[in-house]
Amino acid sequence: MIYLLKFGASFVLPPGIFIVVFFLLAVYCWNHVKKNIAVIIFAITFVLYLASTGWIAEKLVSNLENVYNPPVYPTGDAIIMLGGGATLDTPDVSGTGQLCSVPANRLLTAVRLQERLGVPILVSGGQAYEDSGKEAVIARRILMDLGVPKQKILVEDKSLNTKQNAVFSAKILAAHDLVEPLLVTSAFHMRRAVLNFKQEGIHVTPYPTDYIENKKRVFHYTKLAPSANALADTEMALQENLRFWVTKYLKY
Repeated sequence: MIYLLKFGASFVLPPGIFIVVFFLLAVYCWNHVKKNIAVIIFAITFVLYLASTGWIAEKLVSNLENVYNPPVYPTGDAIIMLGGGATLDTPDVSGTGQLCSVPANRLLTAVRLQERLGVPILVSGGQAYEDSGKEAVIARRILMDLGVPKQKILVEDKSLNTKQNAVFSAKILAAHDLVEPLLVTSAFHMRRAVLNFKQEGIHVTPYPTDYIENKKRVFHYTKLAPSANALADTEMALQENLRFWVTKYLKY
């Protein structure tokens, strides 16, 4: 009953309520306007519905996340951790500004790898917007809070996207004679990140983290319910695929 109630509620809240309204509009057009208009509205509604379901979002995200698996016995002479968003002026334990949830997950993985391997962490990420934080600088403060020695932290704080992450990180790696880096980023982002570093002549060992989906997918009818979270995941996966192909063919 709990799951059934949640399933029903999804159709009275956005985006489900819009899907219902558009479906009723399609029925009205079929009966009172033009059938071809009704077909177009219904097709658009059906695509929106599918894109809003966890069933579709899970498939799209999983396809990205399963391109690489983390090595069982990771090795390397450095760890590159890519940023992914930070706040500018929110209060934190030891200062101002926090990493968003995605790069925070990446940071936790990077810290544990650094403790195991004893190699430096290169944190890469600048201030993408006027009202966002400088990611690498904030990450350095948090890493030091967690016990990573200052001399084991390298900072690249100018990049604004994954391409620039690779370009600027490559220069820092070369300056410190580091040639076998582990790359830590979200699993959905790893395929494009690896390609960007490859284009800069850097061979990285992928260490994906921050997974959204389980490796084993189990169907439940609630995954057919529309939700804003599922729609956001679908949009993220489609955008990531588009950016990958732009990177591959336009090298940007």
